[in-house]
Amino acid sequence: QVQLVESGGGLVQTGGSLRLSCASSGRTNVMGWYHQAPGKLRELVAAITSGGGTNYADSVKGRFTILIDHSKNTVYLQMNSLKPEDAAVYYCVATIGTVAALAQGYWGQGTQVAVST
Repeated sequence: QVQLVESGGGLVQTGGSLRLSCASSGRTNVMGWYHQAPGKLRELVAAITSGGGTNYADSVKGRFTILIDHSKNTVYLQMNSLKPEDAAVYYCVATIGTVAALAQGYWGQGTQVAVST
């Protein structure tokens, strides 16, 4: 069983930056971030494989960067130029499978990101 511990959420002004961190208790093949805004479905924000391949939602391309530190089993989501529509609960997710299996993997408890206008 893999446990994921997230940190780094908070309140930021429009245009500001935040960095989320997620530490995994074990090795996985893919790690990523989903977010869920009130009244909306969870959606994949970004994912990274153990080989360094990345996927991003179109809405965050050019603004968000996902990074992984294999030595620490930790994934980061650097969020720049934040917009009010980025406000959501962000969940760290990990799987020993592929990116397609990420949603069926292990989930963190979530961290709130709020963006003020």
